[in-house]
Amino acid sequence: MSSTAIPSWMTLAADRVTVKLTVPSEANGVRVDTLSLRTPTVRDLRIARQTAPNDEEQQDLNLFASLAEVGTKDLDGLTLKDFNRIQAGYFRLVREDELQPQGAEATG
Repeated sequence: MSSTAIPSWMTLAADRVTVKLTVPSEANGVRVDTLSLRTPTVRDLRIARQTAPNDEEQQDLNLFASLAEVGTKDLDGLTLKDFNRIQAGYFRLVREDELQPQGAEATG
């Protein structure tokens, strides 16, 4: 499997990533088995940094909660594996597009 393959538990769109949770969790008082993050804006990043200037972990929680439109306590209730999936989805969503066309091989 290549590093660009999308895991089966992730659905990626241009403006959103949806992650299938391994364990259903509560989000906004509702039991869910997936969480979606919208594409962040620069404003989202700035607000997350301002709300917890000396705590990168809290900045991430604030940012992911905002993008998922859930409370930080909802994210606190996720299993570590599911939180890691949320992080992976976020980084896949914001990474730069591929520089080579799909299927092109690097020469060297």
